[in-house]
Amino acid sequence: MSAAYATFGLVPAIRAGGVLSDGGYRIHRDFVDFLVDGHPLLHRLSDLDAVSPLASDVPPAIFTEQVRGLLLEADAPLPGDRHVIYGCPECEDLACGAVTAVIRRDGDDVVWRDFAWQTTPEADLERNGYHGIGPFRFRGAEYRAALHALLATAESGAPRRRVLLIGARVAVLARLAAALRTIGVGADITRDAQDVSPDELRGYGAVAFGRAVGERERAAVREAFTRAGAEVAYVDGLAPIIPLLVAQIEHALDPGPAERRRLTRLTAAHGEAGIEVTSSCRVQVTAYRLDRLYRTHTHQVFDGVLEPGLHRIPLDARAVKGEAFVVARTTGSVLVEPMAR
Repeated sequence: MSAAYATFGLVPAIRAGGVLSDGGYRIHRDFVDFLVDGHPLLHRLSDLDAVSPLASDVPPAIFTEQVRGLLLEADAPLPGDRHVIYGCPECEDLACGAVTAVIRRDGDDVVWRDFAWQTTPEADLERNGYHGIGPFRFRGAEYRAALHALLATAESGAPRRRVLLIGARVAVLARLAAALRTIGVGADITRDAQDVSPDELRGYGAVAFGRAVGERERAAVREAFTRAGAEVAYVDGLAPIIPLLVAQIEHALDPGPAERRRLTRLTAAHGEAGIEVTSSCRVQVTAYRLDRLYRTHTHQVFDGVLEPGLHRIPLDARAVKGEAFVVARTTGSVLVEPMAR
């Protein structure tokens, strides 16, 4: 077997969690995706809700074992030198389905081939093979350097990031914190950050402000984080709608470079949503609005696979009447936009 060389790299990614319109939840997962020729490998799988085995919330020993497996320093977990490339984001059960591939050395090179969808220990390439993906031949030095660097970062014990919620409406913040914790995102509530220690501030990845927080208070919070040397994303809460606020925070927590995200643009105006995607993927569009009594109304606008490019999704006038917002979501990213009046 021969294959042209492909470049290998790693990039931080998320499986965006969220509060669904039916009241259910999607768990937030931070993981590392594989870059093949500069593009996330997961993007080649248009409608797959999955994460790589290199997730930040697995115990350090298991994370190290997964990396050493990819380095071929440990036995493959499945027969025939098969390794799990992407698995279920909710559990580790193979029965839920996983993308697997044969990983072997070829001289100093490392080759990934025979990609397949697998629900049992044995893969059926004829029925469930991904015939349009691979084989990929990686230069051994580049491949090992990327994984060893990841291993060194993991062993440094970097803390997981949390969200600091600041606002006047304690009841809304408490519900938001509960929703974030349910999907696996840590959240704390405070009125200001003046008395929070620098070490603790550096543990946050985002700060979310309620609409009632004034500019002077916001500036004081930013100053406290600056003094602590903490780089965080700041979120201005659009409305007291929990699923909407969760989506805003998920977007802020996305560590991946913008140019490597599937969902790159969202507009909401003139009765339609404009959505741009970089690869074929399933997109869900939800509209939220507040009526005159500040009750929340939710409308599922679109749920389907979009091809790369810019798309226009019509919005029902009743779904975006008054103060309204649109959320577009793919497996790995989410965007929020207020409806232009």
